[in-house]
Amino acid sequence: FDQHVISSFPTMPARADILTGTFSYTHMGWEPLPRQLTTLPGVLSKAGYHTMGVVDTPFFIRNGFGYDRGFDDFIWVRGQGDDTRPHERADARSTWNSEEDRMVARTMTQAERWLERHHDEQFFLYVDTWDPHEPWDAPEYYTSLYHAGYEGRQIYPSYGRWDEAGLTRDDVDLAHATYCGEITMVDFWVGRLLAKLEVLGLGENTLVFFTSDHGFYFGEHGYFGKAEWINDLDAAVAEDSVVPDWLPESWLLNVGWSPLYKELTNVPLMVRGPGLEPGRRSTLTTAPDLAPTILDLAGVERPQAMHGESFGDVLVGETDEHRPFVVSSWPLYFAAGEFTTAVDSRSRRIASYMPMTVTTREWSLILGGPAYMPELYDLGWDPGEQSNVWESRIGEGAALGERALSFLERQGTPELYLAPRRLALQRFAPDITQASTSRLLDTGENQMHNTSEETV
Repeated sequence: FDQHVISSFPTMPARADILTGTFSYTHMGWEPLPRQLTTLPGVLSKAGYHTMGVVDTPFFIRNGFGYDRGFDDFIWVRGQGDDTRPHERADARSTWNSEEDRMVARTMTQAERWLERHHDEQFFLYVDTWDPHEPWDAPEYYTSLYHAGYEGRQIYPSYGRWDEAGLTRDDVDLAHATYCGEITMVDFWVGRLLAKLEVLGLGENTLVFFTSDHGFYFGEHGYFGKAEWINDLDAAVAEDSVVPDWLPESWLLNVGWSPLYKELTNVPLMVRGPGLEPGRRSTLTTAPDLAPTILDLAGVERPQAMHGESFGDVLVGETDEHRPFVVSSWPLYFAAGEFTTAVDSRSRRIASYMPMTVTTREWSLILGGPAYMPELYDLGWDPGEQSNVWESRIGEGAALGERALSFLERQGTPELYLAPRRLALQRFAPDITQASTSRLLDTGENQMHNTSEETV
């Protein structure tokens, strides 16, 4: 699939999309999986499948997150997420003596062993590896494929503008080489798992889905990382935020304006299995569609709570169309002045309404709060999203923004979360429909217009 585009961002919200078939950015963020949500392994377990999860991603069950719900059996391969930071010795907490000690190797090996014991059952096996997450420290012989004479130096991402962090272009290129080395190592171990299916005689009767959660910036658009984290001694939070008494505001990191360009939003999706039509697909698909598709192909009824749509008809060659557009977003409740403890339990202030991206085959629209002019890119002649044509193609941009907001309404998104985006359209596309303006005023959110002059 050439146009598989993420919905929820980043890591754990993306996994919530996959496991629940919902657009999690409409109702949750980086947090425990809500108890009322139905999970794909839970549905398949009730349908008679033996459901197994083999995971090294550290946040599935940490802090009571409960992403193991619905699995009959679950193995957490411990050790991931406790990596050394740049100021520490690379071997300070490492127990790796060989490639087989790496997390992806351990995780895939556990999955292989489970298959050996259960290959004669009707099963659903979910394998999730944190790699190729940073630090990118695959064995040097992998990185040397992309950087001749590599001597083991590691570059940690700046999570911001790389040039403002004191890095050089050579530093970023070296980091990209280590990333490619890590990916190549992951490819090898995923390939071993697929080979195990063949050895066990499962290749002809097993559906296999391979995908990822998001991409990474290596200098594109000036970024090195997934988001912009800014130390700000003057950081403050919204008056109604629940901030622990012990947390001085001077400790807060700002999460700055962090748009989702295609380097983050376009991710791999490969599917193989019996009865599927081989070839490439250019239709738009997204993570919440995976669970409904798997259930469809397995002949299991999809719960109404799953809002994704099956693309099984695309896989069997009945159609080449699926979605007209995909909305990719941070959790929509991320608002200026709020704070989050996502990822590592460190408090971070949200410095701006985080932008969402609307992707079609022809266009990409980046729409944030009322302080920022939207960005519109014509993907036909500007696939790198370098030239913002919002002002010259405002009609197309505003129409796409309205379609996206209508879609989010249908998903049950609270108007409180949508109002800042409506205000952005109202401010920068003043000729949008009167219905949109009236709806905005009816919510009482027009007071939020006072924030339109905010800056990060």
